[in-house]
Amino acid sequence: MSLTFIGQKKGMTQVFDQEGKLIVCTVILAEPNTVVQIKREDSDGYNSIKLGGLPMTESQAARAKKPHLGQFAKIQAKPCRVLRESRIDNVEQYQIGQQIDASVFSDMKFVDVEGVSKGKGFQGVMKLHKFSGGPAAHGSGFHRHAGSTGMRSTPGRCFPGGKRASRMGGDRKTVQNLRVVAVQGNVILVEGAVPGSRSGIVYISPAKKRG
Repeated sequence: MSLTFIGQKKGMTQVFDQEGKLIVCTVILAEPNTVVQIKREDSDGYNSIKLGGLPMTESQAARAKKPHLGQFAKIQAKPCRVLRESRIDNVEQYQIGQQIDASVFSDMKFVDVEGVSKGKGFQGVMKLHKFSGGPAAHGSGFHRHAGSTGMRSTPGRCFPGGKRASRMGGDRKTVQNLRVVAVQGNVILVEGAVPGSRSGIVYISPAKKRG
Protein backbone atom coordinates (compact mmCIF):
# COMPACT_ATOMS: atom_id res chain seq x y z
CA MET A 1 0.00 0.00 0.00
CA SER A 2 1.98 2.96 -1.31
CA LEU A 3 1.41 6.20 -3.15
CA THR A 4 1.20 5.98 -6.95
CA PHE A 5 2.53 9.01 -8.82
CA ILE A 6 1.17 10.11 -12.22
CA GLY A 7 3.73 10.86 -14.92
CA GLN A 8 4.21 11.00 -18.66
CA LYS A 9 6.67 9.03 -20.76
CA LYS A 10 8.72 11.38 -22.94
CA GLY A 11 11.08 8.96 -24.66
CA MET A 12 14.40 7.21 -24.10
CA THR A 13 17.99 8.32 -23.74
CA GLN A 14 21.34 7.03 -22.53
CA VAL A 15 23.66 8.29 -19.82
CA PHE A 16 27.01 7.28 -18.36
CA ASP A 17 27.36 6.39 -14.69
CA GLN A 18 30.31 7.20 -12.45
CA GLU A 19 32.14 4.08 -13.64
CA GLY A 20 31.75 5.05 -17.29
CA LYS A 21 29.14 2.39 -18.07
CA LEU A 22 26.41 3.25 -20.56
CA ILE A 23 22.88 3.06 -19.13
CA VAL A 24 19.78 3.07 -21.34
CA CYS A 25 17.05 5.06 -19.59
CA THR A 26 13.44 6.08 -20.01
CA VAL A 27 12.67 9.76 -19.46
CA ILE A 28 9.51 10.33 -17.41
CA LEU A 29 8.06 13.80 -16.95
CA ALA A 30 6.77 13.91 -13.37
CA GLU A 31 5.04 17.24 -12.91
CA PRO A 32 3.68 17.95 -9.41
CA ASN A 33 0.56 15.95 -8.52
CA THR A 34 -2.31 17.55 -6.60
CA VAL A 35 -4.04 15.85 -3.66
CA VAL A 36 -7.69 15.98 -4.77
CA GLN A 37 -9.34 13.79 -2.13
CA ILE A 38 -8.46 12.03 1.11
CA LYS A 39 -10.43 9.01 2.28
CA ARG A 40 -10.24 7.77 5.86
CA GLU A 41 -11.13 4.46 7.39
CA ASP A 42 -13.57 5.88 9.92
CA SER A 43 -15.69 7.59 7.25
CA ASP A 44 -15.01 5.71 3.99
CA GLY A 45 -13.95 2.28 5.23
CA TYR A 46 -10.33 2.53 4.06
CA ASN A 47 -7.45 4.99 3.81
CA SER A 48 -6.51 6.36 0.41
CA ILE A 49 -5.25 9.41 -1.44
CA LYS A 50 -6.60 10.56 -4.82
CA LEU A 51 -4.03 12.41 -6.90
CA GLY A 52 -4.53 14.52 -10.01
CA GLY A 53 -1.76 14.69 -12.59
CA LEU A 54 -0.92 16.26 -15.98
CA PRO A 55 -2.50 19.76 -15.83
CA MET A 56 -5.08 20.55 -18.51
CA THR A 57 -4.71 23.25 -21.10
CA GLU A 58 -7.55 25.72 -21.60
CA SER A 59 -8.81 23.84 -24.66
CA GLN A 60 -8.75 20.51 -22.79
CA ALA A 61 -10.62 22.02 -19.84
CA ALA A 62 -13.29 23.38 -22.20
CA ARG A 63 -14.00 19.84 -23.46
CA ALA A 64 -13.81 18.07 -20.08
CA LYS A 65 -16.82 16.67 -18.26
CA LYS A 66 -18.37 18.79 -15.52
CA PRO A 67 -18.09 16.07 -12.80
CA HIS A 68 -14.37 15.79 -13.53
CA LEU A 69 -13.83 19.55 -13.36
CA GLY A 70 -16.00 19.81 -10.26
CA GLN A 71 -13.51 17.85 -8.17
CA PHE A 72 -10.85 20.49 -8.81
CA ALA A 73 -13.23 23.44 -8.49
CA LYS A 74 -14.15 22.18 -5.03
CA ILE A 75 -10.54 22.46 -3.82
CA GLN A 76 -9.80 25.55 -5.98
CA ALA A 77 -7.02 23.85 -7.93
CA LYS A 78 -6.11 23.77 -11.60
CA PRO A 79 -7.85 20.81 -13.32
CA CYS A 80 -5.73 17.81 -14.30
CA ARG A 81 -6.23 15.21 -17.01
CA VAL A 82 -5.71 12.10 -14.92
CA LEU A 83 -6.95 10.97 -11.50
CA ARG A 84 -5.48 8.03 -9.60
CA GLU A 85 -6.42 6.73 -6.16
CA SER A 86 -3.84 4.95 -4.00
CA ARG A 87 -4.48 3.03 -0.81
CA ILE A 88 -1.97 3.95 1.88
CA ASP A 89 -1.67 3.26 5.59
CA ASN A 90 -1.17 6.80 6.89
CA VAL A 91 -3.09 9.71 5.35
CA GLU A 92 -2.49 12.23 8.13
CA GLN A 93 0.63 13.60 6.44
CA TYR A 94 -1.36 14.80 3.42
CA GLN A 95 -3.71 17.74 2.94
CA ILE A 96 -6.31 18.64 0.31
CA GLY A 97 -4.71 20.74 -2.43
CA GLN A 98 -1.16 19.73 -1.47
CA GLN A 99 1.39 19.52 -4.29
CA ILE A 100 3.57 16.38 -4.41
CA ASP A 101 6.58 16.56 -6.73
CA ALA A 102 9.15 14.09 -8.07
CA SER A 103 11.42 14.61 -5.06
CA VAL A 104 9.56 11.76 -3.30
CA PHE A 105 11.58 9.39 -5.53
CA SER A 106 14.96 10.92 -4.69
CA ASP A 107 15.71 8.37 -1.96
CA MET A 108 14.20 5.38 -3.78
CA LYS A 109 16.43 2.89 -5.55
CA PHE A 110 13.79 0.91 -7.44
CA VAL A 111 10.29 1.65 -8.73
CA ASP A 112 7.45 -0.11 -10.53
CA VAL A 113 6.09 1.62 -13.64
CA GLU A 114 2.63 0.86 -15.04
CA GLY A 115 1.33 1.91 -18.44
CA VAL A 116 -0.62 0.84 -21.52
CA SER A 117 1.48 -0.96 -24.11
CA LYS A 118 1.56 0.11 -27.75
CA GLY A 119 -1.41 -1.11 -29.77
CA LYS A 120 -0.40 -3.17 -32.82
CA GLY A 121 -3.84 -4.00 -34.19
CA PHE A 122 -5.00 -7.44 -35.35
CA GLN A 123 -2.02 -9.77 -35.79
CA GLY A 124 -1.48 -13.33 -36.90
CA VAL A 125 -0.14 -16.20 -34.84
CA MET A 126 3.48 -15.80 -36.00
CA LYS A 127 3.80 -12.26 -34.70
CA LEU A 128 1.45 -12.66 -31.73
CA HIS A 129 2.38 -16.12 -30.44
CA LYS A 130 5.80 -16.67 -32.08
CA PHE A 131 4.65 -19.58 -34.27
CA SER A 132 7.39 -20.77 -36.64
CA GLY A 133 5.13 -21.07 -39.70
CA GLY A 134 5.12 -23.71 -42.42
CA PRO A 135 7.48 -24.55 -45.31
CA ALA A 136 8.49 -21.57 -47.43
CA ALA A 137 8.35 -23.49 -50.73
CA HIS A 138 6.06 -22.11 -53.43
CA GLY A 139 3.84 -25.14 -53.58
CA SER A 140 3.34 -25.78 -49.89
CA GLY A 141 0.31 -23.53 -49.50
CA PHE A 142 1.05 -23.24 -45.80
CA HIS A 143 3.26 -20.33 -44.85
CA ARG A 144 1.97 -18.24 -41.95
CA HIS A 145 -1.18 -20.12 -40.93
CA ALA A 146 -2.00 -21.45 -37.49
CA GLY A 147 -2.54 -24.95 -38.81
CA SER A 148 -5.41 -27.30 -37.98
CA THR A 149 -7.31 -26.60 -34.77
CA GLY A 150 -10.01 -29.26 -35.19
CA MET A 151 -10.61 -32.18 -32.82
CA ARG A 152 -11.65 -35.80 -33.28
CA SER A 153 -15.21 -36.99 -32.74
CA THR A 154 -14.40 -36.98 -29.04
CA PRO A 155 -14.77 -34.26 -27.78
CA GLY A 156 -15.90 -32.98 -31.18
CA ARG A 157 -14.99 -29.40 -30.46
CA CYS A 158 -12.03 -27.04 -29.99
CA PHE A 159 -11.05 -26.34 -26.44
CA PRO A 160 -11.33 -22.67 -25.44
CA GLY A 161 -8.20 -20.68 -24.70
CA GLY A 162 -6.19 -21.87 -27.69
CA LYS A 163 -3.77 -19.58 -29.48
CA ARG A 164 -5.47 -17.75 -32.32
CA ALA A 165 -4.88 -14.63 -34.37
CA SER A 166 -6.25 -11.68 -32.42
CA ARG A 167 -5.65 -8.12 -31.29
CA MET A 168 -2.14 -7.38 -30.03
CA GLY A 169 -1.02 -4.68 -27.63
CA GLY A 170 -3.04 -1.99 -25.91
CA ASP A 171 -2.88 -3.86 -22.59
CA ARG A 172 -2.13 -2.48 -19.15
CA LYS A 173 1.34 -3.69 -18.21
CA THR A 174 3.61 -3.16 -15.20
CA VAL A 175 7.39 -3.38 -15.32
CA GLN A 176 8.82 -4.03 -11.88
CA ASN A 177 12.14 -3.28 -10.22
CA LEU A 178 13.35 -0.49 -12.50
CA ARG A 179 16.36 1.29 -11.03
CA VAL A 180 16.06 5.02 -10.50
CA VAL A 181 19.07 6.54 -12.26
CA ALA A 182 18.43 10.23 -11.52
CA VAL A 183 15.78 12.68 -10.37
CA GLN A 184 16.30 16.17 -11.78
CA GLY A 185 13.51 18.66 -11.15
CA ASN A 186 10.34 17.26 -12.72
CA VAL A 187 12.21 14.58 -14.69
CA ILE A 188 12.85 11.01 -13.55
CA LEU A 189 15.30 8.72 -15.35
CA VAL A 190 14.69 5.00 -14.84
CA GLU A 191 16.86 2.24 -16.24
CA GLY A 192 15.28 0.19 -19.02
CA ALA A 193 12.03 0.49 -20.97
CA VAL A 194 8.51 1.13 -19.72
CA PRO A 195 5.20 0.32 -21.46
CA GLY A 196 3.57 2.76 -23.85
CA SER A 197 4.44 5.24 -26.56
CA ARG A 198 5.81 8.74 -26.24
CA SER A 199 3.55 11.11 -24.28
CA GLY A 200 1.79 8.05 -22.82
CA ILE A 201 0.54 8.18 -19.24
CA VAL A 202 2.49 6.09 -16.73
CA TYR A 203 2.03 5.41 -13.03
CA ILE A 204 5.10 5.23 -10.80
CA SER A 205 5.14 3.56 -7.39
CA PRO A 206 7.79 2.22 -5.03
CA ALA A 207 8.97 -1.26 -5.99
CA LYS A 208 7.00 -3.96 -4.18
CA LYS A 209 9.74 -6.60 -4.44
CA ARG A 210 12.86 -4.53 -3.86
CA GLY A 211 13.65 -1.74 -1.41
